[in-house]
This record gives sequence, structure tokens and C-alpha cells, in this order.
Amino acid sequence: MYFGKEKEQNSDRTPPNQRVTTGWPVLHVGNVPYYEKDLSNWDLRIGGLVERPTLLSFDELLGLPETSKKNDIHCVTGWSKFDNDWEGISTRTIVEHVGLRKEAKFVMIEAEEGWTTNLPLEDFLRETSLLAHKHNGEELTPEHGYPVRLVIPHLYFWKSAKWIRAIKFRSENQQGFWERNGYHMYGDPWKEQRFAWD
Repeated sequence: MYFGKEKEQNSDRTPPNQRVTTGWPVLHVGNVPYYEKDLSNWDLRIGGLVERPTLLSFDELLGLPETSKKNDIHCVTGWSKFDNDWEGISTRTIVEHVGLRKEAKFVMIEAEEGWTTNLPLEDFLRETSLLAHKHNGEELTPEHGYPVRLVIPHLYFWKSAKWIRAIKFRSENQQGFWERNGYHMYGDPWKEQRFAWD
């Protein structure tokens, strides 16, 4: 696994027991989905506790207002990468598009290969959260989530699911894939919430 050149640690930006890298390690289990460049068969389902359940094509998703964010990311495996530039759609824009019912308190993200991850609604709706299609000015690669990945930078990066295909709003929290397999339900890197017992 290539981590790239490691940088000097910055205590204000580096959570406990993380090392800063200039690389971007590729970590996943299973296959990497590869799509045709026209993405004619790709869609994003948004449902659950919403007023207007929606199925968006890739072009329709990109037709929503765009945003750009710069942030640091922190992987549960111990690396951090500073100053990532993302382009995509704010999660707040997604919610405005579909309308939330008052019972919605949590979000389940579904991705290719059967991956899922859970989030409290307030974390999904943070100003820094988005559905990204570009990183540092370049289209995402398949290994990093092409065509669209979630970016929730204030939590460990497994919460920023790659290859997302559905967003479901729920009244109750439910474990996602990694959470069912021993990872923490929340995943705050500053509290080192790596595993269920942390």
C-alpha cells in the first residue's frame, strides 16, 4: 500500500494516532465498480422519510447547484490527508430537493457491492458535507468512488462512502456494513471512535 510522502504532524489538524500523508491510499474490500463514461445506466435513489422520493440520473444530479469545499480527511486505519479540494452537490441541496419529513433523524447510505453506512441527520447536513464527483480538480477515479462519493470530513473516512447509489432517510439509527462488523456507530476521529468498544 502506498501512502505517499509523510508530512510533519500538525497537532491542530491531526487527530490522535494519525500520520499525515501526501498520498491517497486506496482501501476497500471486494471489487471496484467500473462504469461506462456516458453513465447512462447510473442513477441515485433518494427515499425513505422524504416528501418527494426521487430518482436522479447523473446529468440530473449535476444539474443541481454545485459547491466546492476544502478539508482534511482522516482514515480509521491511521492516515490523514490535508487540503483536499472537492466539487459536488451539498447534502443540504439534496434535502431541499426532496423535502424531509419531520420524523427523519438518521441517514443510511447505500453503495455498490452492498456497502452501507449510517449517519445522524445533523452530520449528513453539516455545511462541509457533500456528494463529490471531483477531487483536486480531477474527476474521481473508480478506486476513489467514481462517479460520486459522499464526503463527511469530520468523521472517519469510512463514513464517506464510495460509489453511492441510494440515500435513505430514517427515523431510527441502523448499523451499516462496517458498523455491523465492529466499527464505531459514529466515528469521531478526535475521540478515536474506531471500534464499537471505543
